[in-house]
Amino acid sequence: MATSEFDPIALARAEAIDTAHEPEDVGEFVTSEAHDDGVTDFRFEALMKGYEGWQWSVTLYHDVELDHWTIDESSLIPTDKALLPPKWVPWKDRLLPSDLSVTDSIGTSEDDERLDDGIGIDEAVSRTEELNAEQQAAEAVESQEAGSPDEQADALTAVEDVVEAVEELDLSRRHVLSELGQTQTAQRWYEGPHGPKSLSTKTADGNLCSTCGFFIPLTGSLKTMFGVCANRWSPDDGKVVSVDHGCGEHSEIRPPEPSRMWVQTKPAYDDLHIDVVAQQGRDERKDEELLESLDEIDAESLAELKQKTLSTNDDPSDVNAFSVESVPPQDSSDAQEPEGGSTAEPPAAAEIPEGEDSKQIDSVRTSETVIAEEAGE
Repeated sequence: MATSEFDPIALARAEAIDTAHEPEDVGEFVTSEAHDDGVTDFRFEALMKGYEGWQWSVTLYHDVELDHWTIDESSLIPTDKALLPPKWVPWKDRLLPSDLSVTDSIGTSEDDERLDDGIGIDEAVSRTEELNAEQQAAEAVESQEAGSPDEQADALTAVEDVVEAVEELDLSRRHVLSELGQTQTAQRWYEGPHGPKSLSTKTADGNLCSTCGFFIPLTGSLKTMFGVCANRWSPDDGKVVSVDHGCGEHSEIRPPEPSRMWVQTKPAYDDLHIDVVAQQGRDERKDEELLESLDEIDAESLAELKQKTLSTNDDPSDVNAFSVESVPPQDSSDAQEPEGGSTAEPPAAAEIPEGEDSKQIDSVRTSETVIAEEAGE
């Protein structure tokens, strides 16, 4: 569009309405900002719900020679008052050490700030010599003379120290811990459960790891703050601890002297539980109960019943229910042989009177049945 009376704001508003699809979503003109090469950004208030603080941005290009305006782009732009979602954090930075198992691995990126490139012995010596040469040249310029033999000896000693440090710290690896990595590690270890703020340190009574014989200092820049515990009886065995940490198992703590006096402690009663103990059965008392039952039988009635049974039976050996010893002996002289030489037949079972004798027999049978049943249990 090229016209002397052309209004670029109207063009920008029309483009914002076309992008919003609804005219009521585009508010009043806010501001415009001119950039290089004839580019101008026009801003309009956004009236959609949920977009408070946002603005419509329409970018136009103005060809000054042709006096022509061209639409470049249009979009929604948040301002300082806009409600924005939280800043996106990569998943790797959201993870915690407790979220990983032994089979998980997240790897190490090439640009990890916790690592620096390693250095070999030859490279370290070369850099040290270059630094010494630069330092000596600077001193020579200042004093207008070459370095003294003492300064050369100091430089040689510095090279030897560098070689020793490279070998001791194994700096020839591809990557080594950077200064930032050492700082983060020291802070994490010092503020962790093996630092001076732990509960065990507060109860250690001043017995710190720095004076413990089981404390193995680290090498490098962390040796002044940390070491490894080597006490098998300590809860920190095999862990990195700070020099001002304490666990309560210090090497200088002596065990208590054994006492020769035996101290009787008070008995402990558990009155919170009830032990249910099953009573023993009555099997072991069967013999006693049997004897008690026999004693209860009327001995006189039993003896009288035996006597009557023997007097009506020719064969005394048929009587099995009674003991011979309990039957009183009879005098042979009193026995009279019946007349005619015949032996009187014993009365039949039906001829026995149902009187006192029958009651005694029933009681005996009942007693024997009870005894037999109890013996069978």
